[in-house]
Amino acid sequence: MYYLYILKCADKTLYTGITTDLKRRIDEHNDTKLGAKYTSYRKPVNLVFSKKFKNRPSASKEEARIKKLKKPQKLELIKKK
Repeated sequence: MYYLYILKCADKTLYTGITTDLKRRIDEHNDTKLGAKYTSYRKPVNLVFSKKFKNRPSASKEEARIKKLKKPQKLELIKKK
């Protein structure tokens, strides 16, 4: 099982990623050096959206699609959740 997730950073920016363990990954972003370089300077981060996928290719495809969206479109996606 893979998860697509969107985090809201302390500076109000959004970060999108995929993982197999959502809780572990959020903890990594907030508490360790294993989080993304982007989020390391924007702590704390909060989970605002997640979606399950059966396999990595489908999660990666949706991640790529969401990363191309502008911030207002991402916020609308989060709001519809």
